Amino acid sequence: MIEFSQIKRIVEAALLASSHPLSIPQLSALFLEQEAPVPSHDDLARALDELAADCDGRGVELKEVASGFRYQVREDVHAWVGRLWTERQTRYSRALLETLSLIAYRQPITRGEIEQIRGVAVSTNIVKTLEEREWIRVVGYRDVPGKPELFGTTKIFLDYFNLKSLDELPPLAEIHEVEDFDIQMTLAPIAAGDDDEAEKPAAAVASNDPDADPAANAVDESDAVDDPDDSPQIREASTADASTPEQMT
Repeated sequence: MIEFSQIKRIVEAALLASSHPLSIPQLSALFLEQEAPVPSHDDLARALDELAADCDGRGVELKEVASGFRYQVREDVHAWVGRLWTERQTRYSRALLETLSLIAYRQPITRGEIEQIRGVAVSTNIVKTLEEREWIRVVGYRDVPGKPELFGTTKIFLDYFNLKSLDELPPLAEIHEVEDFDIQMTLAPIAAGDDDEAEKPAAAVASNDPDADPAANAVDESDAVDDPDDSPQIREASTADASTPEQMT
């Protein structure tokens, strides 16, 4: 039988070598029955607890997110470690951030419902970008004429924002504006032109959108004028955001 100290070392090494979080079942699969009895769930949980405790006072921590456990840089040293990556900081539009926020907090939600809330059309490029990042996915279809797609967030979304579940999202009462978010994105940026469609009044494109809800057509003309605050202004993300710790490899 493998000694507990060896189990702990194997788990630690696996987490450091992996490029993504590992769950307890995935860690258990590392041990073959013919080699020795497979460690129990309690043994692996205990090893994870001790590894997390071993990180006290260090620059890294063992964090449980939606997909499992991972080592990551602590918030108080992230600003310095982030300087290892010299590429240009990715910028994301207000339109994309608002769309992602509505999906996260009001899921499942249709594209037409998002447009009705924002008062402007949702760019196809925004939806495509969020799906390519695997932050959102189609979770079903609304039982209304046209069967519009229902969008929801994914485990990858939770992992990126350092969340174990949707219950850990900050209360809406604490969020006054999308501009309060300070997000570091490590993937390819969206060009400013990608959001041009998103800033058109929803009523102007609803007739061409097969997924739009009928309610999305009922846009008041006063809301159909582009809001200066909703122009495709691109905001620079901060590398010091605590919600996007760099994962160790």
